[in-house]
Amino acid sequence: MWIQKEFNLAAKSRGFHLITDEVIKAIPELKRIDCGLLHLFIQHTSASLTINENADPTVRQDLISHSNANFCATSGFGREVSKVRG
Repeated sequence: MWIQKEFNLAAKSRGFHLITDEVIKAIPELKRIDCGLLHLFIQHTSASLTINENADPTVRQDLISHSNANFCATSGFGREVSKVRG
């Protein structure tokens, strides 16, 4: 089976966001698939995608802490990600 869809995600503020529900809603055919491979392409110049199992809710906080400590300090922007959003 081959499925290709283009869809938009709701606009979000800076941070780490769960998008699984939005992807499943946009691609309902995923419910019929037991095993497969999903490719997501984000057409946005300043967005990135991190994938994790989401088994531990502290993972996103760890990512935020790492981002603030490493990227903001070296980028010169000085903005920090302050919230975990669900």
